[in-house]
Amino acid sequence: MTQRQVLQVFEHYQQSRLQFVQTVADLATRPQNIETLQNAGVMTLLRPLLLDSVPNVQQTAALALGRLANHSDDLAEAVVQGDILPQLVHSLASQNRFYKKAAAFVLRAVAKHSPGLALAVVACGGVDALVLSLEEFDPGVKEAAAWALGYVARHNEQLSQCVVEAGAVPLLVLCLQEPEMALKRISASALSDIAKHTTELAHSVVDNGAIAHLAQMILNPDAKLKRHVLSALSQISKHSVGLAELVVEAEVFPAALACLRDPDDYVRKNVTTLMREVVKHTPELAQFIVNCGGMAAVVDYLGDSSGNVRLPGIMMLGYVAAHTENLAMAVIVAKGVPQLALCLSEEREDHMRAAAAWALGQIGRHTPEHARAVAAASLLPALLQLYLDANSSEDLQVKCKKALKSVLQKCTHLPALEPLLYEAPSNILKHVLCQFSKVLPHDSKARRLFVTSGGLKKMQEMDAEPGSAMQEYIMVINNCYPEEIVRFYSPGYSEVLLERAEKFLPG
Repeated sequence: MTQRQVLQVFEHYQQSRLQFVQTVADLATRPQNIETLQNAGVMTLLRPLLLDSVPNVQQTAALALGRLANHSDDLAEAVVQGDILPQLVHSLASQNRFYKKAAAFVLRAVAKHSPGLALAVVACGGVDALVLSLEEFDPGVKEAAAWALGYVARHNEQLSQCVVEAGAVPLLVLCLQEPEMALKRISASALSDIAKHTTELAHSVVDNGAIAHLAQMILNPDAKLKRHVLSALSQISKHSVGLAELVVEAEVFPAALACLRDPDDYVRKNVTTLMREVVKHTPELAQFIVNCGGMAAVVDYLGDSSGNVRLPGIMMLGYVAAHTENLAMAVIVAKGVPQLALCLSEEREDHMRAAAAWALGQIGRHTPEHARAVAAASLLPALLQLYLDANSSEDLQVKCKKALKSVLQKCTHLPALEPLLYEAPSNILKHVLCQFSKVLPHDSKARRLFVTSGGLKKMQEMDAEPGSAMQEYIMVINNCYPEEIVRFYSPGYSEVLLERAEKFLPG
């Protein structure tokens, strides 16, 4: 065999290897091929090709492994069991940028599935290698590394702490300042994944100057970047008053309110989430958002949206109203009650309706004026219906019951209470009667209306336990009327009258 023939054999072998990895990488993009590839033992065949002398074969083999691992946790587990990760991590330090991107993709694909698989990435030195990759010149390598680190950190506090201890945060903050949009997005996302777990982890992000850089990007025209930036600021704000105040001091508001008009649903949802996380802490922070115009903007947002994206807006109104009477009145003045009523009636998901019921309870629980605003919107029968509906979730029933009691204990607007006399169970009815017993002794018009509307008659038909609070309220109400009127509307009194009529002898 001549030298030329020998070279041809080697060339053919090289082409075959390259064709094989390219074909596997292509097949792995289609879910219907995954099981066949797995059954054919493709993992075992790809592993040695990660050390191939031809860089293109190495990179494509890593890409194929990443696509396979990305498909399911079983295949990601197979990558771990096959001792492929240490090989990838070792090569990350020495190979070219194309291989580094492919290797980081494999680590990300493994880490995303579960905390256990993410821990396997940490255990093989993957996090340290990825942090070193954040210092690479090539923005594509940095992006791939940041993405993988975010997938490790998102699972739990322990894994996020590993990412922080490896020195990732200052480098991610530097990546935020790079010109490449994709790198900015992924870095903001990774910082959000780190900050979300605990106050301490959020502080590690803040202490590296992340808030100032994130705040500058709020009005960036790129929707995906704004999603991640607003998410990161939300995850920082949620942990404590101090962190929320740092976000506010960075002049995030009122600039962020412009995002409520963004065409992207997730941008609007994330800015509302940020507002929710700020207002929940103190009356002062809530008042600041109200003063910025945040209340009216969120009420408008609820009117223009539907489904799950409404949830943070609903909760934001509830948190504001919970703080003080004045803040609850600000929600009422901004026409928050009709919007919450629409959410309660339009949404079909129980957790959405439960949030709306909770928010309405926070608004109505302060004073008779607040309670009247809720009651006048015909919300008490709606809450009662959801509470009594056997198809309502336990959480929805609990929230409706609490909201009803909170509003009823303050409500003195009797026309709104009267429909409940006919439908409410005794545990709710006692609160309704309590309010009647407070108002009727001092309001002659209300006493007359209670009779003419049939309320007094209905009350006489109620079966209250002797000595109960409910019986006490009935006695107080009955004492507001002459005895003959009470007797007239009592059950069986018409028969008594008829019997007397039969026995009556005309003179």
